[in-house]
Amino acid sequence: MTAPQPRHLRVLSIPVGMAMATALAFLPNATASATDAATTAAATATADGPSLSYVVNVRPGPGTSKQVQKAIGEAGGTVVTSYDQIGVIVVHSSNPDFAKTVRTVRGVESAGATRTAPLPAQSTTDVGTPQVLGAEQVAQAQAAAGQDPLEPLQWDLPAIKADKAHEKTLGSRNVTVAVIDTGVDDTHPDIAPNFDRRASANCVSGKPDTADGAWRPGAAESPHGTHVAGEIAGAKNGVGITGVAPGVKVAGIKVSNPDGFFYTESVVCGFVWAAEHGVDVTNNSYYTDPWYFNCKNDPDQKALVDAITRATRYAERKGTVNVAAAGNENYDLASDSITDPVSPNDGTPSDRVVDPSECYDIPTQLPGVVTVAATGAKGIKSSFSNHGLGVIDIAAPGGDSTAYQPPRSPATSGLILGPLPGGKWGYMAGTSMASPHVAGVAALIKSTHPHASAAQVKALLYAGADATPCTDPYDINGDGKIDAVCEGPKNYNGFYGWGTADALAAVTK
Repeated sequence: MTAPQPRHLRVLSIPVGMAMATALAFLPNATASATDAATTAAATATADGPSLSYVVNVRPGPGTSKQVQKAIGEAGGTVVTSYDQIGVIVVHSSNPDFAKTVRTVRGVESAGATRTAPLPAQSTTDVGTPQVLGAEQVAQAQAAAGQDPLEPLQWDLPAIKADKAHEKTLGSRNVTVAVIDTGVDDTHPDIAPNFDRRASANCVSGKPDTADGAWRPGAAESPHGTHVAGEIAGAKNGVGITGVAPGVKVAGIKVSNPDGFFYTESVVCGFVWAAEHGVDVTNNSYYTDPWYFNCKNDPDQKALVDAITRATRYAERKGTVNVAAAGNENYDLASDSITDPVSPNDGTPSDRVVDPSECYDIPTQLPGVVTVAATGAKGIKSSFSNHGLGVIDIAAPGGDSTAYQPPRSPATSGLILGPLPGGKWGYMAGTSMASPHVAGVAALIKSTHPHASAAQVKALLYAGADATPCTDPYDINGDGKIDAVCEGPKNYNGFYGWGTADALAAVTK
């Protein structure tokens, strides 16, 4: 059903004939082992290999250990930045034995390359293009009283009772949702009124760049983050579309490089930046490149899991609710094995069989992260949406092919409408689009309960969800074959988790 797509973005490409969318620490007593490591490193640091980026995870503390930094230098590494508060050091090195050497240093808990391609990586994937709404379509859209012009085309808002919630509140200006993504065009008329510049940054290098506009996507880069931002907090201002929480603020934290890759050092930077700038909710509609699943029995991949886990937990301790898309491959993430054909996506991918209980899609499957599945216009699991009992926490509209789930009139597309860079609007689909709906509902909960902790916001999110029973049998294309199996009761199952997100409950309970 789907065309080739950038799988690290949770956005789907559907052929036009059906419907189109794209898709460290202070380490006492470490001197001796650091010296030993330096001795070992001296023999290997001169080795010439491709320049790669690494994360070195050490015991968190008040400052980076000079001994570990010395060992990093002796091993042929250059420190780019360090996040002392979570014990993650970002390093560049062309020594092919760098990670192996540094892992022997006392206090280093894990270390690994964040990529397989040399700096900078060259993408082999197309970012995909949304279905752009033409000027005539925009002009033809008729708004009812109190609606933005394009809101009648947004079937997804009534699907989660967002239209009813807006009659009570649009959300609080004291709440900020950060879109950790490909960048946000803050000049768009649907985003500009609610944009939070103070909480925005470019984290692509692994350390924040706050130059004006650094968070925006380049002209040739994906519109993904802009679309997501509008879905969350598109202003109710008589222009374009309406977001799920149109009264809250939205920030852009750019973590995708010009070639479209989301690498660990960038993602870590994004979460830490959000945590330290008062962000209440983050939206994460991607997986961290280059591995779809990161297996902890691989020392490099384990380091990536460790680094991002530290970052997400740090953000949650600071009060941030982290929301992430489940993915678009119709995988059962609770199964015993999955064949991953796309990793590493910045090198030469090959089929590998992984156990999703030991190999993680990050940040989606990390502890504490809200994992979101997608539904279509008929309110059932989108044909592409990943699922799995005990993995999926909640569901929300992400769109689907009109051949499977056509919307009711007046909406003309079963996809999700949102803003695009340059003052445009367009349709996209995927769990990328479902996740921001949940982020928006979480923002409404935080608006209603301003003193609620991250854990309390999540509890209210799940308690307020509309219990949605398993779709059984699930034969989405009507060919007589079961396309996915749902397990669990009405109020907690593998397709919908605790249920479908409910914006009205968010502002009334």
